[in-house]
Amino acid sequence: MGIRFILMVNKQGQTRLAQYYEWLTVEERRALEGEIVRKCLARNEQQCSFVEHRNYKIVYRRYASLFFLVGVDNDENELAILEFIHLLVETMDRHFGNVCELDIMFHLEKAHFMLEEMVMNGSIVETSKANILSPIQLMEKAT
Repeated sequence: MGIRFILMVNKQGQTRLAQYYEWLTVEERRALEGEIVRKCLARNEQQCSFVEHRNYKIVYRRYASLFFLVGVDNDENELAILEFIHLLVETMDRHFGNVCELDIMFHLEKAHFMLEEMVMNGSIVETSKANILSPIQLMEKAT
């Protein structure tokens, strides 16, 4: 499948956005998020952005006050996932104008919509920023 989940977490470890592409109970999600967030936030900037946890490979990157964490299969290309994270941040920057934690909190549905345009069933299906943002812009014009 590829991507199993995408998390956006602040520096305090609070999850601001979570999107799962496999079924897990709420308790399993909460435990998984807690373990992964503690593991990734404890690492310093000199360490690489890849961590293995359970049967996942976690690829993460920090942008300002937000950590973007992507859980993938062990055979997934880490550099491609780092590029995906960068594309996601650039797309959100284009829409929100330098995306920050508050943009995610106050426009959670738009952040989820961008993810849904980019990823379907754990596979990256769209990489064009213009194609990702055009439905959101149409919805904003309609309201």
